[in-house]
Amino acid sequence: MVLAELGKSINAALQKLNKAPVVDEALVDQILGEIAMALLKADVNAKFIKKLREDVKMEFKLCQEENVNHQKLIQKSVVDGLTRMLESDRKPFQPKKGKQNVIMFVGLQGSGKTTTCTKYAYYYQKKGWKVALVCADTFRAGAFDQLKQNATKVRVPFYGSYTEADPVQIAQEGVNVFKKEAFEIIIVDTSGRHKQENDLFEEMKQVEAAVKPDDIVFVMDSSIGQACYDQALAFKKAVNVGSVIITKLDGHAKGGGALSAVAATESPIVFIGEGEHFDDLESFEASSFVRRLLGLGDINKLFQSVKDVVNMRDQPQLIQKLKEGKFSIRDLQTQFNSVLKLGSLNQFMSAIPGMGSSVLSKGNEKESIKRIQRFLCIMNSMTQEELDGEGNLNFCRIVRIARGSGTSIEEVHILLDEHKKLSKVVGNLAKTNLGGKRGNEFDQLKRNPQQMMQKMKGAIDPSMLQKLGGMDNVMNMMKQMGQMDGIQDLMKQMGGMGGAPGKGKRR
Repeated sequence: MVLAELGKSINAALQKLNKAPVVDEALVDQILGEIAMALLKADVNAKFIKKLREDVKMEFKLCQEENVNHQKLIQKSVVDGLTRMLESDRKPFQPKKGKQNVIMFVGLQGSGKTTTCTKYAYYYQKKGWKVALVCADTFRAGAFDQLKQNATKVRVPFYGSYTEADPVQIAQEGVNVFKKEAFEIIIVDTSGRHKQENDLFEEMKQVEAAVKPDDIVFVMDSSIGQACYDQALAFKKAVNVGSVIITKLDGHAKGGGALSAVAATESPIVFIGEGEHFDDLESFEASSFVRRLLGLGDINKLFQSVKDVVNMRDQPQLIQKLKEGKFSIRDLQTQFNSVLKLGSLNQFMSAIPGMGSSVLSKGNEKESIKRIQRFLCIMNSMTQEELDGEGNLNFCRIVRIARGSGTSIEEVHILLDEHKKLSKVVGNLAKTNLGGKRGNEFDQLKRNPQQMMQKMKGAIDPSMLQKLGGMDNVMNMMKQMGQMDGIQDLMKQMGGMGGAPGKGKRR
């Protein structure tokens, strides 16, 4: 089963705890048996599964007589056990700003190493780093052409040679060129190899000695499952592997086995790849990964994603408009642009508690992005007056906008309907005065959760509420947000929500 199905199977087993009137040892055994079966299907090592079962049962027995919520105890024990299974005690390498970081990539043939090099470069380039690529793969025909093509697409400088056959010399020359030009991250792509190919392993050691990398990243194809353990160990013995990137986690049955096997080698997993696009690279943190896999969400990741794409300088004005119940088409345009900057919609949605790890199928995700892009085309064909208006456009204007954007009249109507629905939600929220004085929503939630729930029920459209996992899930999300250390600071940056008024100048 793919990872999304693994998460659903484990979550389905845990849900039986909530439905049972009494949680006893027999029920715990049954649930752990179902979880074990799901993990075995995902090719997780039986030794790890046995340890997980023993740890959860031990914790249950120790707390059986105590006045605790056994449902939550079992869920937490399972989450903690799965997290330990995927964690490494060794801290992963973090590139340092203002320093020239040389990163050498190694891996098996066909693991997606060259594409992953480009994804890695693109990931850091988007965060403002000065990044370059060096192709030291002279073994595979077309390797330089592939890297050159990839680098050109993401606009990353590259170095390679069609005539030089010595990978060590190419690697050394490329690194020196980019060091002189003060690049912060220099990525060296090496030849793919098999653990039995001693000549290529020797070449890998020579490249390491020549460029003296700050980190060596091992790229592993997850489709081989538990066999990742032997491969990862073989590479670690040859060179000083400091980080691992797991690829191809989106389309086969052995992803869980690959993740747990690599973690067992004490090599920290830094990224996972789930797709063919250059932004399909996700930073890996075991606890966050497990929570999102099981549909428990990760509010910290959710808000970090938002913080990365939201222009904080514009937020006070938007927040004030929302409090007044105003939401223009231009505001909707701004939010759509922010959504596209988030990268994978699936990754973002899975960070919301209750949404699960596969809210959108790959096809649906692409369709959603395509739809947003067409909506943006429509809005780009509107006048300034239309963008700042409330969406009440006559038929002549709608026809003009459809023609100007290359879309249909029906699509323009759909966009206007979507805007009308959101405007209604914003208006309802403003009427309920959820924000109170300067938006102390979390204080209200602590003082009177039932009153807060009733207010929100009346403000949120039922279909939207269902998509968010119901009112209980929305309240749970808000509780998590209120407990987060950084959330109050973020809300203050966004215009004072959840905290005291800012001390900035009045306009």
